[in-house]
Amino acid sequence: MEQAELTALLTPQGLRMVDEVGPLASTTEVAAAVSRLRAGGHSPDLVSAVVGQAHLRVRAAGKFGPFADRMLFTRAGLEQATRLEVAARHAGRFRDSGAHRVADLGCGIGGDALGMAGLGLDVLAVDADETTAALAAYNLAPFGDAITVRHGRAEDTDLDGWDAVWLDPARRTAGHSETARTAPEDWSPSLDWAFALAERMPVGIKLGPGLDRSLIPDGVEAQWISVDGSTVELVLWSGSLRRDGVRRAALVIRGGAAAELTSAGDTEDEPVRALGAFVHEPEGAVIRARLIGDVARSLDAGMLGGGTAYLTSDTPLTNPFVQSFRVRETLPLKPAAISTALRKAGVGTVEIKKRGVDVDPAQFRKKLTLRGSASATLILTRIGEGRDEKRVALLADRV
Repeated sequence: MEQAELTALLTPQGLRMVDEVGPLASTTEVAAAVSRLRAGGHSPDLVSAVVGQAHLRVRAAGKFGPFADRMLFTRAGLEQATRLEVAARHAGRFRDSGAHRVADLGCGIGGDALGMAGLGLDVLAVDADETTAALAAYNLAPFGDAITVRHGRAEDTDLDGWDAVWLDPARRTAGHSETARTAPEDWSPSLDWAFALAERMPVGIKLGPGLDRSLIPDGVEAQWISVDGSTVELVLWSGSLRRDGVRRAALVIRGGAAAELTSAGDTEDEPVRALGAFVHEPEGAVIRARLIGDVARSLDAGMLGGGTAYLTSDTPLTNPFVQSFRVRETLPLKPAAISTALRKAGVGTVEIKKRGVDVDPAQFRKKLTLRGSASATLILTRIGEGRDEKRVALLADRV
């Protein structure tokens, strides 16, 4: 968002127009709204800002629910914002630790601060980008004096009097639309600065889930989080925010329900075993936290083999940390053989999952013959180990 667009948007007329335009979900609706507003004599900057916000509010509903209808966004700010259900859980940890005043450094459009204020915490929200800070101030205005929003750098913020810090380093290039990931040494603030702060006071540091694990310092709790099948972030908790005896945690949220697995460290995998009646796919947070072994033991399962994270068992057990499938048939990883099996089973709708094989599911689907009203899951993977390892397709059903 350009400064001229922001200036046009943050006026009574601009904000009223966003509400009047309503949700714009498709490119056709966007184009029609642009034509209508331009024909009404509105400036290009105002039209661009209003239509852009109306479209972003539709996309934001998945993260912020009904709150999105009164919030303002940039494209990059929305993509990088914490989902509200996750932000609420972060806020709960601050509250439960005894913190009452939290500094949110790198607040973005205000997603995490929204969760903190919603639980009654006093918040100082700071962002280095002027436009983003302005949008955060608007989004957080309903909380009044409970939240102070400032434009500034995390490194320059006076933290005297604040109980704890939530820190979200900028891990992408600057900008409000298309951005690119940067290396840890280019983050703002730097990872070294964040870790030094975490040694001085209670800090939660939001990072990408794929962070090199060798960079995680001793003395912090590393919590990976998955939401509806996507691994969304890694949070490092220090001081009173870290739970006693916990160094690795996997928080899994699906359909609003949450379950968590914790450990004092990485857990040992179970041995590879022969394919059983069931295959289990661990959630990404469990895999990142290296807690697959604990999940396998809870399911009386072993590793499927082939160097993948799949588990297999004969016992009809499942839990929130895996997606479970009952195996119908083991097939060669060949489209012709698979199509024959699908045709015999009357499968016209197939979900394709894969691990450990160099296959593009979208392209592979085009090679299959799909006819019928039944549905199934196709798991493309490797089983066994050593000389016995082979590539297979497992025709299965979700449990």
